[in-house]
Amino acid sequence: MEKFTIKSWALDDRPREKLIAKGKIALSDAELIAILIGSGNRDESAVGLAKRILNSINGNINELAKLPVEKLMEFKGIGEAKAISIITALELGKRRQLEAALEKPTITSSKDVANLMQQIIGDLEHEEFWVLFLNNANKVVAKSQISKGGLTATIVDVRLVFKRALEIASVGIIVCHNHPSGKLQPSNADKQLTQKIKEAGITLDIKLLDHLIITEKAYFSFADEGLL
Repeated sequence: MEKFTIKSWALDDRPREKLIAKGKIALSDAELIAILIGSGNRDESAVGLAKRILNSINGNINELAKLPVEKLMEFKGIGEAKAISIITALELGKRRQLEAALEKPTITSSKDVANLMQQIIGDLEHEEFWVLFLNNANKVVAKSQISKGGLTATIVDVRLVFKRALEIASVGIIVCHNHPSGKLQPSNADKQLTQKIKEAGITLDIKLLDHLIITEKAYFSFADEGLL
């Protein structure tokens, strides 16, 4: 049986030509992925293969971005090179979104922080602790990863939290960390650390504005819950 390739399709069904003729917005997710992989296998076209991959993760592009090379290679017709192409394209898309979000956004609420940080740590499988540094107009002038931990905890040196703040003359900070478990309730250790950072900030005249616990789809704000 002849292998299905994009060149063998009817002109109207070729996603590359469709992109040129109608623009990228006209293409479905499956068609975009089909362009990346180029060809399918002996039993299905590239679009058919792309649809099968998407169906396996309920059409969720965010879930597709989490699949490792080995998992993608379980699909017939996806070798290492094609798997790497898919992962690379999705990672570039993620970085593009992140760069746009980090153009000194103004923070007006905990939701603004969550929208920013979920792109960075929301879907990680280990804990990370980050600090956003704000100027007196509540614009984020810098961000920094303070620590990286395991599945359930990360160790934070409060001195490192304020070292960068002093270097760039930040007047306020917002700290964030993720819970890979998806649970939003702060632990006693989270509460103790928040109080420690708050007290150190008072001494240095750098205000702790909030502490957010981030998951992929939700967040917990110490400020919103009256815990600061």
